[in-house]
Amino acid sequence: MKQIKLLCPSLPNIPWQDKPAGCTAPVWRYQENPIIHRNPVPGVARIFNSAVVPYEGGFIGVFRGEQINGIPYLYLGRSADAIHWTFDPEKIALVDGEGKSFLPPYAYDPRLIEIDGVYYIVWCQDAYGAALGMAKTTDFKTFTRLENPFLPFNRNGVLFPRKVDGKFLLLSRPSDSGHTPFGDIYLSESRDMEYWGHHRHVMGKASEWWENVKIGGGAAPIETSEGWLLIYHGVTGTCNGFVYSIGGAILDRDEPSRVKYRCGNFLLTPEEWYEERGFTSNVCFPCASLQDGDTGRIAIYYGAADTYVALAFTDVETVVNYIIEHDTAGASDHEEGRR
Repeated sequence: MKQIKLLCPSLPNIPWQDKPAGCTAPVWRYQENPIIHRNPVPGVARIFNSAVVPYEGGFIGVFRGEQINGIPYLYLGRSADAIHWTFDPEKIALVDGEGKSFLPPYAYDPRLIEIDGVYYIVWCQDAYGAALGMAKTTDFKTFTRLENPFLPFNRNGVLFPRKVDGKFLLLSRPSDSGHTPFGDIYLSESRDMEYWGHHRHVMGKASEWWENVKIGGGAAPIETSEGWLLIYHGVTGTCNGFVYSIGGAILDRDEPSRVKYRCGNFLLTPEEWYEERGFTSNVCFPCASLQDGDTGRIAIYYGAADTYVALAFTDVETVVNYIIEHDTAGASDHEEGRR
């Protein structure tokens, strides 16, 4: 078993619950799940597929709020312990560079990350087709829209938590105009968060049943001594629809389009009532993580059944070694992703 370290700051108040006795899985659920239930705010029926970060000694997050009219939008939430949340009653007021209101028709599945003191949000929206939207803030009061990074059709935009070789890195999943019965993860880079290029294939769907239809980025990659730990989702099809599970891979630290290890087993799959039953059944959809560089602890936030927010735990040595031990990465994974 390798000694693996998290390469990130300490987070002593990370939410945590020890592994239950007899549990042999590399990731274990919070026993009090779900942490966010239905109808959390007036006018919002469900919050799920949402992202959190440490902020001013506590925690703050951007949440997908499915409004009672069925239109998803972004809401701001705050917490002292990253488990119990309060939400602003109004959706986030996005503005353009001149401070004028600039709201997309809808917005969902946000990711949130801090880079060099600036907090960036990436979400999916309509831009004459499913596309990625981006905004930035330094105070969680003013949220300024940036240019959309790509043309339609694209989803699952996930920024890396730091620049690599002076460049911002973004994972995405090119799609179609529908629910996307296919999908691979790609890597793109930018020096200014406006112009994106040097696109590289990272990895595609696999033969394992739980990810044999499509995959997509989840939480922001976590830097470790072994490489970037990528928590992602894998999808399979059944006679009752798609099933979303959580998987794990390790990307090269210097060339993240190269996959070093890819776990052939899922890390988490729908098994509990709040994952199996809801607006969209059988969904575990990771969007965020918190990690403590001192202890190696990792807390994973995931949407459950498109209805709830749930929490799971692991530690860096447990999950990285599990991925290495169950590695099924193939030749196309190990490639630079350039053809």
